[in-house]
Amino acid sequence: MTLIKRVTPVSLAVLAALSAHQTVAQDNQLERVTVTGSRIVESLDEVPASVTLIDQQTLVENLNVSAELQNLLALAVPGMAASTGSTSNFGQTLRGRNVLVMIDGVPQDTPLRNGGLGIRTLDAASIERIEVVNGATSIWGNGAAGGVINYITKKPGDDKANVTLSQSARTSLVKLEDSLGYRTVLSADGQLEGLGYVVKASQERYGVQRDADGDILGLQYGLSDSEQRDLFIKLNYQLDALSRVQLTYNYYDSDQDANYVDMPGNIDLGTKTYAVALADGVRPRGEAQGPNGNHNLMFKYEHDEVFANTALVVDAYQQKIDNVFFWSATLANPEQGFDGGQSAILSEKRGLRSVLTSRLGFDGVDVTLIYGADVLEDVTSQPFLDGRIWVPEMDMGSRGLFLQSKWELGDDWVVKAGARRESIDVEVDDYQTLRLCRNATTCSVPKEVAGGELSYNATTYNLGVRYNADAAFSPFVSYSEGYEVPDLGLLLRTATVDDINRIQSEASVVKNYEVGFSSQLDKLYLNMAVYRSTSELGTGSQLDAATGIYRPVRAPQKIWGYEMSAEYRIDDAWRINAAYGYTEGKDTQNDVYLGGRQISAPKLSTAVRYQPQQALSVSLYWLHVFSRDRFSPNADGLYTGDQGPIDAYDVLNLSASYQLGNWQVFGGVENLLNEDYFPARSQAFRYGSGYAVKGLGTTLNVGASYRF
Repeated sequence: MTLIKRVTPVSLAVLAALSAHQTVAQDNQLERVTVTGSRIVESLDEVPASVTLIDQQTLVENLNVSAELQNLLALAVPGMAASTGSTSNFGQTLRGRNVLVMIDGVPQDTPLRNGGLGIRTLDAASIERIEVVNGATSIWGNGAAGGVINYITKKPGDDKANVTLSQSARTSLVKLEDSLGYRTVLSADGQLEGLGYVVKASQERYGVQRDADGDILGLQYGLSDSEQRDLFIKLNYQLDALSRVQLTYNYYDSDQDANYVDMPGNIDLGTKTYAVALADGVRPRGEAQGPNGNHNLMFKYEHDEVFANTALVVDAYQQKIDNVFFWSATLANPEQGFDGGQSAILSEKRGLRSVLTSRLGFDGVDVTLIYGADVLEDVTSQPFLDGRIWVPEMDMGSRGLFLQSKWELGDDWVVKAGARRESIDVEVDDYQTLRLCRNATTCSVPKEVAGGELSYNATTYNLGVRYNADAAFSPFVSYSEGYEVPDLGLLLRTATVDDINRIQSEASVVKNYEVGFSSQLDKLYLNMAVYRSTSELGTGSQLDAATGIYRPVRAPQKIWGYEMSAEYRIDDAWRINAAYGYTEGKDTQNDVYLGGRQISAPKLSTAVRYQPQQALSVSLYWLHVFSRDRFSPNADGLYTGDQGPIDAYDVLNLSASYQLGNWQVFGGVENLLNEDYFPARSQAFRYGSGYAVKGLGTTLNVGASYRF
């Protein structure tokens, strides 16, 4: 769209002042609360920080188009990098840093070996709302350097039983052949003699995914011929007037069993990686990629007044993760007879989170104290499916103590201050790095490495102030620190020293400074925030030409940016949303810009919603990703690592639904104008041909649901 190329920064500011930060109606107070910002239920007006709320309506509208949560978050969160166009969220950072993904406050990431698969951990139909805290936070501990994404799952209804069956079909409109897929969701919720319940089972089967030319998308982290299954169960019971218990279980798996093979492309030459059918009788290399049965079991106990003016919440959880990656010829070792390899991240967690909330009041000042302890045991490794050990078993014990205070000074001022003490120990046995060969002459050199214990201890702080005297201008200022242990698995598997204590594995404290405001002007709701974050030891990567291995590089980093968003209700039928996010960053030690693995190109997302009556809803979503070109090519004219230039592109999605009694029909079109583009990650990454995959072409999703 040539019009977009003429947009100036000033006009962008005006346009962006027309969704995602706090894009819910002012008359819907239930939606304008968060439990993620401070670990208790509170109004957004009490939070001196940027919080994005994605409500149920937005979730449903996007489900009409696609069930992929990466796409939804890219549209709704201004600081979130553009969607990767795949099952992986590798490179999809929040404000240029790693984000902690949670389900009802329980972490879903594998921080000891970050595989970039944490966002896609349950079916979107199980989610009631999504809360995103933008920027480093000490409230939740290790891993929240860029912020937090918290999936708040659905709650039981008040009726005796609500049962809904939904069936939809999905196909490419560019080329229909073999692209037909289906999605089935069966859910029930209600009350049974004081026991509240939610039960949901879903299954989605994809056909082949085609780009704007009708070619099958590359298979690395792909969805073609994949199948996802999710089982979600939540039970709660009111013990008495003040206390209750809740049990939640979620099972999620996804596997790709595609009888195709990739034809490698080269993004530097503008050629794409696409898939073609294998010859009859030939099977693809390796096992099916994807989560091979991830389990989450969570138990919650709540007491509204365990002692005077003090509430208690205790969460105990257990998790098992088995994420299988794609087969790659670059993981070969001809000396041992391996012509390639396929790895899996295995992680088992057991944790306990306890939160006490005490409320006090004196002389017109209301004080809330939030304090408690978090305990976590995490055992993570990354073996090859052929038995080789790429990342040895890492046994982590983590303990966190925290105190957060909120001071409400009359009706106008909210002051927050807090601290968290983090203590982490990681034990690793002796191990040997692997000999891996990209080709016959380029191989890494194995290294015997002595194990031992790595210890991390830090105290992080936060302070914020918000002024609420005038709804037309409610400013805030905040300072918050986040703590992040680096991706130890990545450091261990590429070690070039003989002792883990000689690896540069120090943790990093991320310091986040932010100034912003919200503004309610009749039918217009505005948000703006400017931020800057620094870290002593960020992690980048650099190609070792002799071995063909990308080695981690630790160096100080500075990241800065701004976000603008708003919602405008034209009348009862029409609503417009828009959000703009800009992030930039540098390695301050070498004074060079950070690559696309951390820094995404600026993006603008808009939504126009039309609902002339309760039964009918139509929405149009538009995402524009701007260009970013910060690096020069090598002498051969090619780029390496994550330094490729990004050209601008647009994606337009359409969503619609109509309610007729107990029936609802719905539909959506992804990439309505059949834009032919490489997603931002594909353009930036030069790690191999597997990333040179184009975006999805025009795809139709239609279905119906019936409520019994």
